Amino acid sequence: MIDVLNLTKRYGENTVVDGLTFTVRAGAVTGFLGPNGAGKSTTMRMMLGLTRPDEGSARIGGHAYHELRYPARHVGAQLETSAPHRSLTAAHHLLWLAQSNRIDRRRVGEVLEMVGLTDVARRQVGTFSLGMGQRLGLAAALLGDPPVLVLDEPVNGLDAEGIRWLRELLRAMAAEGRTVLVSSHLMAEMSMVADHLIVIDHGQLLADTSMSDFIQRHGRTYVRVRTAEPGLLGRELERKGASLTLAPDGSLEVGGMSAAEINRLAAAGGLPLDELSTHTGSLEDVFLGLVGKGGRNTRV
Repeated sequence: MIDVLNLTKRYGENTVVDGLTFTVRAGAVTGFLGPNGAGKSTTMRMMLGLTRPDEGSARIGGHAYHELRYPARHVGAQLETSAPHRSLTAAHHLLWLAQSNRIDRRRVGEVLEMVGLTDVARRQVGTFSLGMGQRLGLAAALLGDPPVLVLDEPVNGLDAEGIRWLRELLRAMAAEGRTVLVSSHLMAEMSMVADHLIVIDHGQLLADTSMSDFIQRHGRTYVRVRTAEPGLLGRELERKGASLTLAPDGSLEVGGMSAAEINRLAAAGGLPLDELSTHTGSLEDVFLGLVGKGGRNTRV
């Protein structure tokens, strides 16, 4: 597990991470969400010993990162700010990491094949595209076959095929019982891969909950109704206590009543329905609504 306890980081008078406490558990993909400047990258850097906290601690498997003798065998990390030396080839970069962590050099070829870089193993890193660089970073994270993965915006630069491959890889690693923490600003992608969410804003914890509970608890659920008589149906729905919103396409968005109840009401009044469907807000809708409330006073 990754245990973060009262983690705090200040730069001058600016508190970037403010008393943050949470646990990332094994066997699930945990999404780490927050708007730009929320403190996600700083938190990850403190987890990995790259930034010293002013207060609190971050421990991986019960140990601070600097206590790990061969860290790549315990934690696979990819941060946006990390980059290999541009004059090294992909293979030499990974070989150096393998040797410094007492990892069998045969693992270099294995991870290059896993990320689809075997054909460019002898090319200098400085000639790589953004997507190729991302794949190399993932290869480095996977090199030690670690039980914990910490990835900051890993899909940046990947094409659709690469994003799908990464999604399947992360879910497979979680299914093996590993701990997977992923930061991303792509909400649609996060909704397809994450089981659990940790949401922060202004360096403070807003939510620590499962994906399904987060959306169900904070998302707007409504029934979309399309009929030739929206005014008449709308009056009947309001009389029964439903809330109505007229959508730009002329349909009604009905809150406070189920689709079955609306169907029975329309049938009793002889009103034919052209559409009757239930909708729940997307992860993006719920996330934007939550952080828009002002994170310092909101905890869910």
